[in-house]
Amino acid sequence: MRSSKHLSAALVLAVTALSPAWAADYDKIGPTYPVREPDMLAWIEQRVAAKVASGEALRHQQQQAEKIKHKLVNPEPLRSVTRARKPRTLYYDPTFVVEENITDEGGRILVAAGTTINPLDRVGLHRPLVFFDARDKNQVAFAKRYLDGRAGLAKPILVGGSYFELMRQWQTPVYFDQQSALIRKLGIRHVPAIVVQDGKRLRIDEIAL
Repeated sequence: MRSSKHLSAALVLAVTALSPAWAADYDKIGPTYPVREPDMLAWIEQRVAAKVASGEALRHQQQQAEKIKHKLVNPEPLRSVTRARKPRTLYYDPTFVVEENITDEGGRILVAAGTTINPLDRVGLHRPLVFFDARDKNQVAFAKRYLDGRAGLAKPILVGGSYFELMRQWQTPVYFDQQSALIRKLGIRHVPAIVVQDGKRLRIDEIAL
């Protein structure tokens, strides 16, 4: 019985807390009317129609398109690399060990687990990679001289700046190291940097300008 009283008291407190107007006018008894809530779907449709009619929706769409375009042609610069202050040379060995058997659709083993593979045995790096920051004019000039000295047979890869603008100026493909995928794998910390194949390894030279 005691718990029942406590429950009733708790319910009363909850109702009065949620309905302060009822608590103030509990002695007033009068007719009640159903609450008429607006049709939210109709209200939204009216708002959208008004925005379309005023041109606001089109302006918003154009603004969003411009923001997306800007991000595409001006990717966020990679903050993990800085300009090289002194020369540094390092090597990357792409050799790896197969952890599980690689089979074809019929279950035949193509590559057994434990096999050591070096991708450079099958696919060589025929064109040097040139990493640089296009926001630095000295690095841009260095990369351009390097490419011109090899008749364009090198791949320019940006870590900052607009690849789109540089591609327009140079009239040649320019790449951007999205999410630092390459510099992390190769261990590049400073730019400009040049990557070439050296036997079964890749040689990375960070150049101090």
